[in-house]
Amino acid sequence: MALFQQPARTPEEIALGHPLDIEPDVVAQMDEEEWYARAYRGDSVPQLTWRAILMGSGLGFILAFTNLYVGLKTGWHLGVAITACLLSFTIWQGMLRAGLAKTPMSILENNCMQSTASAAGYSTGGTFVSAIAALLMISATADNPDGTHLPIWVMLVWTFFLAVLGVMLAIPMKRNMINQEKLKFPSGLAAASTLQSLYADAAGAAKKAKVLLYSAMFGAIWLPFIEMTVLWNEERTKREALLPDKIKVFDWLPAAGANRDTGVKHKSSDWTVVWDMNPLMIAAGMLVGLRVSTSMLIAAIILAYFLGPWGYDMAWQDLSGETVYATSAPGKAWKEIGLWLGAPIMVASGLLSFLFQWKTIVRAFTGFGGGSGNGAAGEVEVPGSWFLWGTLLSGSGVIWIANLYFGVPVLLGILAVLLTFVLALVACRATGESDITPTGAMGKIMQITYGVLIPQNSTSNLMTAGITAGAASSSADLLNDLKSGYLLGANPRRQFLAQFMGIFSGTIATVIGFKILVPSAAALNPITLANGDVIQPEFPAPAAVAWKAVADLFESGIGNMHPAHRSAIFVGLAIGAALVLIERLAPKQHRKWIPSATGLGLGFILSFKYPLSMFVGALGAWLWQNKSKASADRYLVPVSAGIIAGVSIIGVIVAVLNAKVFTP
Repeated sequence: MALFQQPARTPEEIALGHPLDIEPDVVAQMDEEEWYARAYRGDSVPQLTWRAILMGSGLGFILAFTNLYVGLKTGWHLGVAITACLLSFTIWQGMLRAGLAKTPMSILENNCMQSTASAAGYSTGGTFVSAIAALLMISATADNPDGTHLPIWVMLVWTFFLAVLGVMLAIPMKRNMINQEKLKFPSGLAAASTLQSLYADAAGAAKKAKVLLYSAMFGAIWLPFIEMTVLWNEERTKREALLPDKIKVFDWLPAAGANRDTGVKHKSSDWTVVWDMNPLMIAAGMLVGLRVSTSMLIAAIILAYFLGPWGYDMAWQDLSGETVYATSAPGKAWKEIGLWLGAPIMVASGLLSFLFQWKTIVRAFTGFGGGSGNGAAGEVEVPGSWFLWGTLLSGSGVIWIANLYFGVPVLLGILAVLLTFVLALVACRATGESDITPTGAMGKIMQITYGVLIPQNSTSNLMTAGITAGAASSSADLLNDLKSGYLLGANPRRQFLAQFMGIFSGTIATVIGFKILVPSAAALNPITLANGDVIQPEFPAPAAVAWKAVADLFESGIGNMHPAHRSAIFVGLAIGAALVLIERLAPKQHRKWIPSATGLGLGFILSFKYPLSMFVGALGAWLWQNKSKASADRYLVPVSAGIIAGVSIIGVIVAVLNAKVFTP
């Protein structure tokens, strides 16, 4: 059986590329034997074609920039499969009308395309918004405030090997979790349903595509006005954008406290209570939902009006008798106080939620395997030999870089890969059952493990955790794509190859994007001026901040911290654990009123303007759904995804222009 196929040429071949007559949710209930008899069509319908791979690689290259941008802003890593499906279908239809393409893509070609795009746009970027960003932040010192970037070749090779390791680890899980246990994998089901509807309703697909395009144009046109530094200021000392990136519209509100040096009362903007002019976070809030966004806003209000002022005034006597304050400026409260409350909330809630999934953990190991099978399964499933050799080669590459550049002993590197396989197995099952990939919890388990094995080594602590988080997210992403293909009757072996090929363009795009968006640690760390004012970073990178906090804790030891920070850690751990317990014990109908631990944690870490914008977006989406559920179901995702794509893509271009053209 040839793995690569030719596109359809004749009307008969084109007709074969139409969707199954069976809905994806019906296919999801079939046992393996019935699936091969009624749904499988991977040999008769074009699937793995070069045009599908090239389209997926191109779209994934662009979407990798968007996910990196969003991840550095919000800490979230958004799935790109559905966006890629909409874009690919629309672009190819336009090429057909223009005569640039001769035949339409089959539904399985588009499914293969979204696997490639998803690998490029999603599974290669997770480590950059967490471990690698945190490592750059740690490298910044008083003598070197810009920090030190990893060499480009290290970032390229590290990212590539991690993504390959992730897709290889998913191979032995696929048949058991998808074919036999029929786990839901909701994102995979959503992608399959989206493709089915696109091919069944061309007019509806065109409307969704137009909405996505117009939303992207809005984001792309608006962003340069607030971020492109085209004008000199009056003193000609720096360049500014045409419009401010934030507005101090809340300074009429009372603010807590006063400057301890001058006695001047603080304004709301001193506590980062401003309005953000970037629509990105509003769009992200539309996708995240009201519960998480409301929890973020509640935490941000507590930080700005209660916790921050308390921390600003909190002082103690060090061993020399000198007075030491917990925070140095109001604008740093979100980092110096909020961080040590928010990060423990997320760590405790993530780990405890993970432990409560003990049944999932047990099933992950008792049901592991399934093999590639014999007969029909042996012909179409990914061979076990691919898993063996792929894992051996990619794992060796990860161990080599970890030892050579991050100071991880070889034996502990081998242990990290073995633990990654175990944790990825559990993470993939959690994804299949709940659509939540607990990469944060997986990373924290590794940070704790290596904080004990290699104490006082932040680099090893971060990068061993990055192995697990990067590989686990890549594994879960592949299984979501394989679920989508399974529901459409695709050949999993061909889809695996499509996913693997997307890693190449995604690796290049992510490394280039990170170097452009984050030229130095100054883009991630706040800067305190001589007068005490604080310049907030362009990218708050909340995921990296949380990872850095854990690494710093193991590096310096909790005994060397300010008492206020130590208190915040223990209170945060208690809050995170309590929220998980309350949610589990509360009646199901009341759980929506319980604050989200993740939302609270992020609200304490992020500057106030971000939770505010996300709440506005989530509230708007909630009102839209209540007024017209049918309209919101059709257009909510295209609107939000379009704004995110437009802002993110142009954000990268603007960053280049600011650095190379509109320089001070």
